[in-house]
Amino acid sequence: MTELPLPQLQAPDSLMLYGFWYRALPSGELLPGVLQKATLLETPLVLGRDSQDRPFALHDACPHRGMPLSCGQFDGSEVECSYHGWRFDAHSGQCRLIPSLTADQHLKVERIYARSYACEERDGYVWVFIPEPKPAGAGFSKAAEPSFSAPEVPKFSGKYNLAYLTADMPVSVDHGIIGLMDPAHGPFVHQAWWWRSRHSIHEKQKNFEPIPNGFRMSAHTPSSNSAPYKLLRLYADADSITTTIDFVLPNQRFETIQAGKYWFASLTTVTPITRNHCRIDVVACWNIFRWMPFGASLLKFVFAKFVEQDRRTMDLQSEGLKHNPHLMLIDDADRPAKWYFALKAAHLEAKRTGAQMKHPMAGPVTLKWRS
Repeated sequence: MTELPLPQLQAPDSLMLYGFWYRALPSGELLPGVLQKATLLETPLVLGRDSQDRPFALHDACPHRGMPLSCGQFDGSEVECSYHGWRFDAHSGQCRLIPSLTADQHLKVERIYARSYACEERDGYVWVFIPEPKPAGAGFSKAAEPSFSAPEVPKFSGKYNLAYLTADMPVSVDHGIIGLMDPAHGPFVHQAWWWRSRHSIHEKQKNFEPIPNGFRMSAHTPSSNSAPYKLLRLYADADSITTTIDFVLPNQRFETIQAGKYWFASLTTVTPITRNHCRIDVVACWNIFRWMPFGASLLKFVFAKFVEQDRRTMDLQSEGLKHNPHLMLIDDADRPAKWYFALKAAHLEAKRTGAQMKHPMAGPVTLKWRS
């Protein structure tokens, strides 16, 4: 059995991955005409909705004297700094007015920008694209648009239900993500009479394959020691149930369960807020139990229970991590965590050199563990 020390967990350059979309906040928290503060990757943001209900995101600092723009006013199209009244277009960040200028002063205010960020809504969340940080003093250019859209939960029929869950975690994004993909903690963290107990532990074998910027647990039959899957098979009257789980950089876990015409899909992200604080956001989408009384409430209860159990575990883990203990990963149960760190390293190396990213997985792999 191989043990691998984890210095990556303390390496600053492995914590933040720029050039990706990150969930900022649930759509319902962003009200028209109201400025809302948020932090992503230690970057302070001010978000809002314009008069056409479109979301926007700006760096929460006026390029004049650094006053937080979230302290200012918003008229539906422009954000006004509360310190000197400078006004900026909400979407482009371009300066529109500097009230202190006199008629004979010809400063080209349109060349000044408060930094703006691409912003999209998907499945009840506002996403913000966080590019590489600009050098100090760079306030004279419009932000570049990302070449790809924000992620979306897969959907397999026209009618479905949606549910949302959010929880703060007092650990780094690395610990949050490898906890999310850890296959061996289930019987110990997620014990419940309606799910499983630690006495149901048995050997499992799953196939994994590389995908762009990530890896996939190939379609497989869900665990036989989980009561909800047994209930699902009876409800769906399906010959088989299959589950597929994808992990994609920087922080996305997609899960799809299919049973005949019924399906369940989720997108879970672990977003770095600061170096020792992350947030887990889950959007679940399904047509399973759609017409069953209390079916939606049952699924929300199960999901909320899972997230709370993980949050409580990471609360306790954070106490141990304060003392910077020696950490290790083992085969095979921790191999997905090893792939995650290798993917991050490969991505950062490709950005450094400009070469194509070299995937750490050469091909399909079969892993075994007990859980």
